[in-house]
Amino acid sequence: MDHIGIVDTMFARIDLGGFALAELQGCDGYGERFEVVRRTVPGFKDLAVACKRLIEREGCSIVVALGMPGRAAIDQVCAHEASQGIMMAQLLTSTHILEVFVHETEEDDPVKLIPVGEARARKHARNAYWMLYEPDQLARRAGQGVRQGYEDAGPLGAGTAAR
Repeated sequence: MDHIGIVDTMFARIDLGGFALAELQGCDGYGERFEVVRRTVPGFKDLAVACKRLIEREGCSIVVALGMPGRAAIDQVCAHEASQGIMMAQLLTSTHILEVFVHETEEDDPVKLIPVGEARARKHARNAYWMLYEPDQLARRAGQGVRQGYEDAGPLGAGTAAR
C-alpha cells in the first residue's frame, strides 16, 4: 500500500492538515490503494525534517507540507527559509513535497483566509493524489492558469496547445 504524507503546524491559525486529510479520504482507493500519514510540528521551520522523516521512515511516496506564516517581517523571512528546507528535503529524497503556505498577509481580514486555506490545502492534496495515480489530470491543466486558493487566472492568449 502506498503512503501519502501530510505535515502541518500548530502555528497555523487554520487546520490546513485537516482539510488536506479530508480531501485525500475522499479520493478513490483511500484505505485500499493508499493511506495517509499525518504529522503535526510546532512551526513551519520544522516542516522539512518532518517531511524527510515521513519519506525515509514511513515510506511516503509524496508529502503535502502545510504552513501559515504570520504578518511579521520575521515570519516572512522564516517562511522563505522553511521553503528552502523543503526544497532541500525534496532533493535529498528525490521525492515530491508539495509546499502549501497560506500567508496572513494575503488578506487584510484574517477570516477571509479560511476559504483560501481550505481551497489551497484541498487542491494541493488532490494534486498529490493526481501526481501518484492520475498524472494526466495535471497535464490537462498545463498552461491554464490554475490557482490553488483563489480563482483560476486562466490562460493567456486566444488559443491553447492541442492536448
